Amino acid sequence: MIDFYSFLAAYLAIINILSFLMFGYDKFKAKRDGWRIPERRFLVLGLLGGAIGLYLGMRIFRHKTRHRLFVFGIPLLMTLNLIIIYYLIRDLLT
Repeated sequence: MIDFYSFLAAYLAIINILSFLMFGYDKFKAKRDGWRIPERRFLVLGLLGGAIGLYLGMRIFRHKTRHRLFVFGIPLLMTLNLIIIYYLIRDLLT
């Protein structure tokens, strides 16, 4: 049976990889005037634990770096994600 910490690690890895790839896909579509991913979807992914992937995607793909909502919101969500992760795994750290 899978334990909570293994599940949490797998969940965070998957959601952050998905967030990162979605940023790259949105940048690709932005260059080609294609269908775009709504900004709200990125923010929901950040709330669900994918803020690190969003931040890396924003920096690596140089996408949405002029949007104040993303410039300030993604680091704020990343901080919130890290605080929540800390409280979920704090017994492992002691």
